[in-house]
Amino acid sequence: MGRLLLNCDIGESFGAWTMGLDAEVMPLIDCANIACGFHASDPQVMRRTVALARRHGVLIGAHPGYPDLVGFGRRSMACTPAEVENMLLYQIGALDGICRAEGTQVRYVKPHGALYNDMMREPELLRAVMAAIKAYSDSLPLMLMSTRDNSASQAMAAEMGITLWFEVFADRAYDDAGMLVNRKLPGAVHHESDRVADQALRLARGEALTTLDGGTLTLQADTLCVHGDNAASILAVQRIRQFLQAITP
Repeated sequence: MGRLLLNCDIGESFGAWTMGLDAEVMPLIDCANIACGFHASDPQVMRRTVALARRHGVLIGAHPGYPDLVGFGRRSMACTPAEVENMLLYQIGALDGICRAEGTQVRYVKPHGALYNDMMREPELLRAVMAAIKAYSDSLPLMLMSTRDNSASQAMAAEMGITLWFEVFADRAYDDAGMLVNRKLPGAVHHESDRVADQALRLARGEALTTLDGGTLTLQADTLCVHGDNAASILAVQRIRQFLQAITP
């Protein structure tokens, strides 16, 4: 893919409730993972966010999740693979319809929250996600978590004809398997902008990270996830953007 792309989960407000600093972060990123109405967002927020992304030349990705507005899509649900496939088709289609009304289109898919984590642990759910993308448009890449060993997901994607974009995180701790540490555990999320920026630079350079267990971990990276939900996050994203520009030939 070339240079490391910055992506951000965005468009997650709902009605009168506002989440994130979308207008401030959008000029700093390459890819906008826009919520599709199941874990967050609504048609008005979706269209406003799509228009903002188009104005700044940012790639638009569908960010589908479990149907769990109250839990913000961070609670696992007992969904069958068929249900997961169909809920992805529904959400991708909804966002793509709004994109077409704004003169653009969905360019990739990144599942959200618990669905994202579940598909990394349950191969049948990952296959269902890939099946939905294949059925909708096999030109859409799937953004998924990079781990210590990506061979199983690469083999499945090759079998199904799906392109993968491996994602890494600047503000999350990793365990020795290369999985994200559960948010409920101490140290799972980095809040200091210096630490977030340092981890981003290490990932961009292909350098090893120190896991929460004290081991070392090197991750394949196509895209780096950043967050823009407060002033400190915006500062970190600005610094990461500057770092990436400085090391990109």
